[in-house]
Amino acid sequence: MNQVAVEPANQRELEFTDRDFQRIRALIAERAGIVLAEHKRDMVYSRLGRCVRNRGLRRFSDYLKWLIDGSEQEAWQEFVNALTTNLTAFFRESHHFDLLVSHIKDRRDPVRIWSAGASTGEEPYSIAMALGEALPTLAKLEIFASDIDSEALARARSGIYSLEQVRRQVSDERMRRCFLKGSGRRSGYVRVRPELARQVRFERLNLIGQHWPVQGRFDAIFCRNVMIYFDRDTHTRLLERFARLLKKDGLLFVGHSENFTNITQSFRLRGQTVYTLA
Repeated sequence: MNQVAVEPANQRELEFTDRDFQRIRALIAERAGIVLAEHKRDMVYSRLGRCVRNRGLRRFSDYLKWLIDGSEQEAWQEFVNALTTNLTAFFRESHHFDLLVSHIKDRRDPVRIWSAGASTGEEPYSIAMALGEALPTLAKLEIFASDIDSEALARARSGIYSLEQVRRQVSDERMRRCFLKGSGRRSGYVRVRPELARQVRFERLNLIGQHWPVQGRFDAIFCRNVMIYFDRDTHTRLLERFARLLKKDGLLFVGHSENFTNITQSFRLRGQTVYTLA
């Protein structure tokens, strides 16, 4: 998760005006669909301030002018990365994984899962661990994991996590079966075993973009704690697109604070934060 160190407005070293904030809100909504609330000013200053300083600038307005005039893809990616929140954990909302295993354990056909909002990888790797125990062979499993944040995806692809973090969230048995412990300068870290990591394909994807590099239908889509950053119209569009990509009995898993019952007629609530096609 991106950490926010709040710097009092009257002590800020960088010039950050209300107009700057409103332009940033408009740009991130246009680029990533993220709706920034008014109270996010300090977060924006802290995270984007690093980008301003890295360019040797003192005013947000100069940074935004450089960003808009330059149109460099890497610069825009840095902008989006800075304003993306990556809060995740292994087996977060564990009842979802229990339901997923129950849903697919008797499948004979290959199983396809999409983790839409994969962040630093804990969610798709948790899916791989849970389904690896339920399926007769990993060859039957394909997990597509996407996120808009390129830095988070780089960490996810590495499959490296702190031993302390994993121990808090993963059982000892799964630790032995699914991770390799580091030694020497990598002591205190673990890495997802290659045979498990091969089941997950990571790719950058903007959920509000017109083109999704997705083919075929999925047994389940995880889009948890992602759409809370979007507005209602975006919710509707995304849910309709998800519906077209699910198998007839497919499941959509959402976050604990997300409820779309009154937004779309394509889904009906099956259980706690789990939807199926209507």
